[in-house]
Amino acid sequence: MITRQIDRNFANMRLDRFLRKAFPEESLSVFFSIIRKKKVRVNGVVAKANQMLQEGDLVNIYENFKSVSEDEKDMSRTQSAQIKAEVEAAYQASQESGASSLEPGASSLEPQNIISFPGTAPARDKSAVTGFAKKKSTWGKTLSGAEKQSNWGARELDIVIQTEDYLVVNKPSGLASQPGSGCKPGESLVEYLWEWGRQEQLDFRPTIAHRLDQETSGMLLVALHGDTLRDLTRMIREHEVDKYYYALVKGNLDKDRGTINEKLTRTDAAKGSKMKVGQDDKDAKEAITHYRVKQHYIGYDLVKIKLETGRMHQIRAHFASIGHPLLGDSRYGDFALNREVKKELGLHRLFLHSCRLEFDWKGEKKVLDCPLPKELQAVIDQLKRKPYERQENNFQRSRRR
Repeated sequence: MITRQIDRNFANMRLDRFLRKAFPEESLSVFFSIIRKKKVRVNGVVAKANQMLQEGDLVNIYENFKSVSEDEKDMSRTQSAQIKAEVEAAYQASQESGASSLEPGASSLEPQNIISFPGTAPARDKSAVTGFAKKKSTWGKTLSGAEKQSNWGARELDIVIQTEDYLVVNKPSGLASQPGSGCKPGESLVEYLWEWGRQEQLDFRPTIAHRLDQETSGMLLVALHGDTLRDLTRMIREHEVDKYYYALVKGNLDKDRGTINEKLTRTDAAKGSKMKVGQDDKDAKEAITHYRVKQHYIGYDLVKIKLETGRMHQIRAHFASIGHPLLGDSRYGDFALNREVKKELGLHRLFLHSCRLEFDWKGEKKVLDCPLPKELQAVIDQLKRKPYERQENNFQRSRRR
């Protein structure tokens, strides 16, 4: 028998999904088979595939998985015997004292005290409880040579804030948010976070709740527990996380405040995916971008942007569609201008930075700011501001409109 206890990382998760997470080397057919044959019990009761697990639930699997070591199987059998003996002893004591209504087979033990890890002795204190991981310092993944060489990235993470539930990290431009095509193994923010999690001895792989383009810098929310990840992704999906960006755009906008409300349609090509603006077909997605001009410069505007939706390349595609592409944008931008600002201003990247996150967490308002990185601030420092009178005239025109 194999025993697992549900911790906060897997609370409010379906049983079949938990099994896939806990035993990734086993096939789906194995899980469906043991559930159908009633070989899985939760808190002593035969379980169903769609059953929702709660923190503290005890899952017993009456099957020997190939991916589970013999040591763990022996330990699970020993632990089960110990639990049964403790329950019976508790029941006997309650019968003698008459102070409890426990029935045989029901446990008065704290759920957190009934847990063990593969290859370790049964845990007997809450501090030892960390879910199903073999050890807190490893998640069963063998690192390749390239991944080992890239582990320096974990030490170089720019952590804006760290709490018990989540991190906020400042991602540099040029670093991919997650592994994928065009990204070397071990050289993405997600993999750096995994290595950081190993160093911190976490029992959950730190996971980003949203993404930034590789060329974009700035803040990303990172969940440190499974329940936190589910909460953050729900909050983002329901627009409960306000995300703000700084961008430097070509030319001067007619209005100091505005909203771009144009649908976006993804198109895939050999050179990479792009978003087309304004197409009204079944694949078009609603996209809303709010902006405010922070400073007018001669030939450029620094704008602060608030996203109402979070489509791929939304800011870049929207501003390009109104004739004000972002500087340094190699996909939607003015390529001749990009060459000029690279030579004259030293801009070697996309000028887009996630500068603020606002959200409520456990009843408390969180406002996190992240200033422009030095390479972008150096570009701003070289620009000449437009005369104040012209800025005021533009502001008055925008109010009248």
